[in-house]
Amino acid sequence: MSSHSPSIDLSTQTPGQVSGGVLVLAVGTAGRGGKDASALVVHGTGTGTLPKKAESRILAAAEAVGFTGGAEEFARIPAVDGLKAPSLALVGVGSLDPADLTGQEPHRALESLRRAAGRVLRGLNGKNGGAHVVLGLPAPTPAALTALAEGAWLGAYAFTRHKASELSSPAVPAERVEILAAKRSSENKKALARAASVAAAVNRARDLVNESPNHLYPELFAQEVKAQGSDHKVKVTVYDDAYLRKNGFGGLIGVGQGSARPPRLVKVEYSGGARRAKHLAIVGKGITFDSGGISLKPAAGMEDMKSDMAGAAAAVQAVFAIADLGLPVKATAWLALAENMPSGAAQRPSDIISIYGGRTVEVLNTDAEGRLVMADALALASEDKPDLLLDVATLTGAQVIALGNRVSAVMGADAAREAVVAAAERAGEQVWPMPLPEELLPTLKSQAADLANVGKRPAGMLSAGVFLQQFVGDKDGKQTNDDDARIDWAHIDIAGPAYNGESAWGYTVPKGTGVAVRTLVAVAEHLA
Repeated sequence: MSSHSPSIDLSTQTPGQVSGGVLVLAVGTAGRGGKDASALVVHGTGTGTLPKKAESRILAAAEAVGFTGGAEEFARIPAVDGLKAPSLALVGVGSLDPADLTGQEPHRALESLRRAAGRVLRGLNGKNGGAHVVLGLPAPTPAALTALAEGAWLGAYAFTRHKASELSSPAVPAERVEILAAKRSSENKKALARAASVAAAVNRARDLVNESPNHLYPELFAQEVKAQGSDHKVKVTVYDDAYLRKNGFGGLIGVGQGSARPPRLVKVEYSGGARRAKHLAIVGKGITFDSGGISLKPAAGMEDMKSDMAGAAAAVQAVFAIADLGLPVKATAWLALAENMPSGAAQRPSDIISIYGGRTVEVLNTDAEGRLVMADALALASEDKPDLLLDVATLTGAQVIALGNRVSAVMGADAAREAVVAAAERAGEQVWPMPLPEELLPTLKSQAADLANVGKRPAGMLSAGVFLQQFVGDKDGKQTNDDDARIDWAHIDIAGPAYNGESAWGYTVPKGTGVAVRTLVAVAEHLA
């Protein structure tokens, strides 16, 4: 895997003392109402305000280039008298009120900072004089420093593993970033270290999603996880296709049998290092390429189906981050890896398979394959009796229709669902709670098996969740039909947000986004 990561450190210089690199300042609108609401204001940095004369010259320059202070707006301006910095850049933060960063609910303001920092690092690089960046944005708290550092690391991301020619290589992002902070306290250093662990995990997830399917089929995915696992104080166990076949993992075997590259199930365990640590289990969908199988997808856009393993990427990298942070919680990732291909050996519509644990499923559509491999993994993960069981998957096109490309869906037991929503808010990811209507279960009935893998077209996202729910065990780890007895479980559908097929925004670059990693880490922090 290969991605760029600049060095990021704290600096206690005031804006007037900065004498090297590009000094970046936050510019927004003056207020949230009234006749002066649209007036521009230069926000103070983590080490103080600007000299008045310098501020007035910056605002004049901003006006001259048509800078409005809108969120994520970016502009370079000439150096001004009153500041030593040889180069200046402005990033818009809209109506951000720095006072909100120290308020009771700072999450939205922190996300504004995170996106602003990401926009800066996307706009500055070694070719345009941005090898050294000084972020002079508001940073009154350790949480604000975390947001700025995360945004910078995520915005600087570039996947370059297969760029062999200088002509085809993108501009190298910044090599060095400094964040102006009031002091280099232990709390601030800890905030920076947390940001480093989480952002690195997100970027590794992006690496996995961006990798080509001929370089990341199930066996190689498992090998990559095993290699990375040696750096993160975790235990990695790989179950091959012979084991899966012998032990009744019909979902993984059925989906993978059309490919020359057989499936794998990978277990990644972090012990938690504490007695009676609560146990978080995360199941990740890992379809390394999804052609749709016999129910073949349209050719247009099929190249993006290398991203159908984004759930597994998020699950494993979240556990790696949890281990790096040393959280006192036991965390296990289960990665259900398969390649869904059409061939003479592929499973057919109307085939009946037996999921791990014995329940049978009639496969009516081979392109509804993710829920089959997830069913195997959920049933097995339940046997460990975790305190909280989550799954994350690029599961349904219906999720994209319902919530678009930036908002994930979460459904499941009330407490688990709300825990994910709250964690996502803290992490700065957009997640929306959805129901699991009990009347959808009859639509998944089959005359020939216990369940069908698809129901009716309406509420397709929700019926997929209902399907998965049937394979979540009770609190003793056993199969159950009683929803109230099940392990606390939630399903996160990231079909839209996992892969950005459009232009970059904030700290989100094109292609793999690494979505859900930050939310999963925030869940673990709360559980701990």
